[in-house]
Amino acid sequence: MEKFGKSQSFKRSEDVRFLTGHGRYVDDIAPEGALHAYVLRSPVAHATIAKLDVTDAREMPGVHMVATVDDLVAAGMDISMDGTVIKNRDGSKAADPLRPMLAKDRVRHVGEPVALIVADSMIEAKDAAEAIVFDFDELPVNMALEAGGEAIHPEAPDNRAFDYGLGNEAETDAAFAAAAKVVSLEVGDNRVIVNAMEPRGAYAEWDGEKLHVAFNGQGVWGFKSELAQAFGLPVEQIRVTNPDVGGGFGMKAPGYPEYFAIAFAAKELGRPVRWMSDRTEAMLSDHAGRDLVTLAELAFDEDNRILGYRNHTRCNLGAYNSNFGQAIQTALYAKVLTGTYDIKAAYMRVEGFYTNTTQVDAYRGAGRPEAIYTLERIMDRAARELGVDPSELRRINFVQEFPYKTVTGENYDVGDFSRVLAHAEADADIAGYPARKAATEAQGKLRGLGLCYYIESILGDPAEDVKVEFTEDGGAVIYVGTQSNGQGHETVFAKFLSDQTGIPVEKIGFVQGDSDLIPRGGGTGGSRSVTTQATVTLTAVRDMIAGFSEFLAGEMGVDPDEVRFDDEQFRADGSNLHPTMLEAAALAREKGREDLLSWSARTAIDARSYPNGAHFCEVEVDPETGVTQVVKYTVVDDFGNLINPMLAEGQVHGGVVQGLGQALTEHTVYDEDGQLLTATFMDYAMPRAKDSPWIAFDVEPVPSTGNPMGMKGCGEAGTVGSMAAVSNAVQDALWERGIRQADMPFTPHRVWQMLSEKAIAAE
Repeated sequence: MEKFGKSQSFKRSEDVRFLTGHGRYVDDIAPEGALHAYVLRSPVAHATIAKLDVTDAREMPGVHMVATVDDLVAAGMDISMDGTVIKNRDGSKAADPLRPMLAKDRVRHVGEPVALIVADSMIEAKDAAEAIVFDFDELPVNMALEAGGEAIHPEAPDNRAFDYGLGNEAETDAAFAAAAKVVSLEVGDNRVIVNAMEPRGAYAEWDGEKLHVAFNGQGVWGFKSELAQAFGLPVEQIRVTNPDVGGGFGMKAPGYPEYFAIAFAAKELGRPVRWMSDRTEAMLSDHAGRDLVTLAELAFDEDNRILGYRNHTRCNLGAYNSNFGQAIQTALYAKVLTGTYDIKAAYMRVEGFYTNTTQVDAYRGAGRPEAIYTLERIMDRAARELGVDPSELRRINFVQEFPYKTVTGENYDVGDFSRVLAHAEADADIAGYPARKAATEAQGKLRGLGLCYYIESILGDPAEDVKVEFTEDGGAVIYVGTQSNGQGHETVFAKFLSDQTGIPVEKIGFVQGDSDLIPRGGGTGGSRSVTTQATVTLTAVRDMIAGFSEFLAGEMGVDPDEVRFDDEQFRADGSNLHPTMLEAAALAREKGREDLLSWSARTAIDARSYPNGAHFCEVEVDPETGVTQVVKYTVVDDFGNLINPMLAEGQVHGGVVQGLGQALTEHTVYDEDGQLLTATFMDYAMPRAKDSPWIAFDVEPVPSTGNPMGMKGCGEAGTVGSMAAVSNAVQDALWERGIRQADMPFTPHRVWQMLSEKAIAAE
């Protein structure tokens, strides 16, 4: 098809119900009379289970079930949670320990599920949990990102989960040996908690033949397969649904132990069972993000061109291999290892270690922020050591000719990085920065300017499904395989179908997240949703137009190839019949052509797309208090063609603030015993409105060749760029005070401490 989205800003239709309290979240729609589930969790980070006696708890008022892992095993369940396992550098298989749905023999992190209590009310379930005798013998805790210490799993006696490598080590070493200058920097990337607006929750029901689990996730088909494996049921006997979801960020993509446990309870009891986590429970049990340290090195020739890039990362896997965890993050991290730069040789080594903490997931960008953060931090350091303007150093090394195959195997199809950077420099008024810096210094403060030029490779599952049905009331419904968790899919996909077919958007219904209503789907993650879903919708519309054209040709008395569709009506020369798409469907229904009333398609995108852009950040630092404020922020992105520019801008704003949160306020802290010290919002500082400046946003599109719309995806771009932009700005502000190493988070105390220690050392 020649016609793409109209690229017009269009307000979100779903916001009316969200803002008026009519959202259908999982805890709102649990079946009437559903029993309440409460999870007894481990209070310690590492211990063997000496005794787990639930006898008294089962006799408590209102209690219907108290389940342990032994009950799941006795029922014939496969209690193993899916985990991601990769190959080590030497070709051997990485560690693959059992992650049980409820603790078996040992607990390995604070908050690990031990038992499930099901009762008439939550109060009764919690009271029964107090009656459980849970005795344990504590074991030494391991919190180190290094080999050795108390083994958390027998499968990994040194606690190394994997030792992964990518690239050509020999060529990279040779590039460094021939370099005129080598720059190195150790980059810390602090652990963060997801804290989606809606904590995790689910309900389950069993009607004697079919198991239904509703959970607030990011897709239904992967979890459906996991349920089938766990219960030994045919997939036809399982239905999984996602209702409205209040935030996902990758953390809500996988299945979790609680979902399997309540499904077991519902099946055994023949009653619906509901579970919802509270905030502290979520902080203890949700997959976290980041938590890695990288030693990065760049090799340059005499003209400041990059010869090689080498890094060694140590990352925290947590207590288990999550099924969307650091191993996936590692692979995606590698994909964008070379960023936007023409690097001839690169090699990375990533070691993952088990610790007595909750699992670490690849959320908020699935490895892309980690990769770009590291690369753009060392690019900033290189500019300082080489005496080159940061923008100029990037221009010297930008990929200039496309298509371009990176040393890690990515195929950049198009791009104009210098043009995007120039646009951002103009919007950010870089020429006026010296005057702004002087004004800040006159107030006794420090001012810093930071740049990040990011690129990400988006796609995930390249295939997606769609179904469009015409309804008897004269409308249509679009069924999609992706899952919104706040992005505005209901608006985007209905409007896109409207643009392609002429069907008024108010007459288009929207259905997502139901494995019974559409057989397959890739879910949401990796900035894939709009690109893949719009592509397959184009396929369905093409088939629809062809089918109706053939049908209408008979009604018009013309050959099928004489019928054309002009975005609103079908027409043929010499015929007075010119129906709209809805009128054509009504005529088909009248004529008994039911085959024309439902259209399904599945399409796979052939290639990735590569959104990229420039972020400029300016900060002010009060040296007396350490308070750091972002006072100016500018983004120019190349997202290719956009369907709804307003929603894209909103996605960028949200992503930028996520990055600001990690850079300025968020930090997950465990003590030496593995106890989470930041388990409430009194201790864990989420970014607030006062922490965020006005974010200037513009686009410089270079349409992708990887999909028919020329899109590049945008969901994670804000975070991918903002972490490094803020960090480079703070480092710039502190540089003149002699501080050469500044890592996130830049909390007032931490910044004040860096300044104070430097001042004392200088005395």
